[in-house]
Amino acid sequence: MATRKFLEKGNSIVLPSDPKREDQAPGGDTPSVGATTNGNAAPLGSRPPRTAIGGMAAFMREESMVVGELEALKVEHARFVGADPVRSLDPRAIRRSRYANRHVSSFARKEFAGLRDEIRSAGGNNQPIKVRPVTPGSLTPEEAAAVPKIEFEIVYGHRRHAACLELGIPVNAVIQARTDRQLFEDMERENRERADLSPYEQGAMYLHALKAGLYPSMRQMAEALGANVSVVSRACALAGLPSAVVDAFPSPVDIQTRWAKPLNDAQQRDPDLLLERARRLGGQGVKLTAAQVFSSLIDAPDGDSSSSTDFEVAGPGGRAVMSIDRKGRMTVKFDRPLTPQAKAEFERVLKKMFER
Repeated sequence: MATRKFLEKGNSIVLPSDPKREDQAPGGDTPSVGATTNGNAAPLGSRPPRTAIGGMAAFMREESMVVGELEALKVEHARFVGADPVRSLDPRAIRRSRYANRHVSSFARKEFAGLRDEIRSAGGNNQPIKVRPVTPGSLTPEEAAAVPKIEFEIVYGHRRHAACLELGIPVNAVIQARTDRQLFEDMERENRERADLSPYEQGAMYLHALKAGLYPSMRQMAEALGANVSVVSRACALAGLPSAVVDAFPSPVDIQTRWAKPLNDAQQRDPDLLLERARRLGGQGVKLTAAQVFSSLIDAPDGDSSSSTDFEVAGPGGRAVMSIDRKGRMTVKFDRPLTPQAKAEFERVLKKMFER
């Protein structure tokens, strides 16, 4: 009975009219439910409520819609909780990391040119790099005077950064505060997953971290990185070779992991002989492949001083076979007699080589 009286009471209350929302019929009469304007029925949702009960129902309906929209936004927002936003940065305001693991020669290879062309065609790097803010006290005098000023340091993505720098376009980056050790571990894992870092570059990065004191030992470093300690050891052995031996190769990034033990064995057995061979190979002016350099540096398998490593140089004018014995001595044999002009040219090359 009380409920019925309440409903009758509520229905008897008439809300004030909204002149802006009501459509007035000709003569000032308010159109009834189902009335038409210009021949079209007025939508029910567009008519203001006429009673308190109707007003409450309209309010509850609108509140339900708002709550639904809010829940949908919460679900969408949850996908980005904890995510770092990607920002477009000036590559000139970003410096290389002191733990940078890319050898400068890697930026002259066709793989880097392909990456640069891909970024150019895409209008930017789709895969962002990671950087960390730098502190003013960590800047060198040259960096402190740079324009624009250096604000960030690369955590990983040196090639993508270099490509954007060459192209003169902004680089997409995630900014995250990282310690030196966190920077090193992020960089190492990202490059190991991409599987495009050479053994020498990997080893140079490991040695740098050990010398900087980020880890007390090679084993503990391998455990922290989740890497095989023997792989880390071989990579460090390559990066620890004398600079003259490394320079004998066309590029350090061409040195293979499986060559680490033979080269280090040769270094331990007779370091002077290894250095002598390396310097001779570096100064002979003949372009050799990495495999040919390796074969020329290590001892012959049977230990015979007369054993030699042969390789060939050919061109439109003929072919020459060069042999290097285990002591580094070279013999050159031509497939045809040399013309007087060729002899004179060969003599000039030898004189120039011995003048160094």
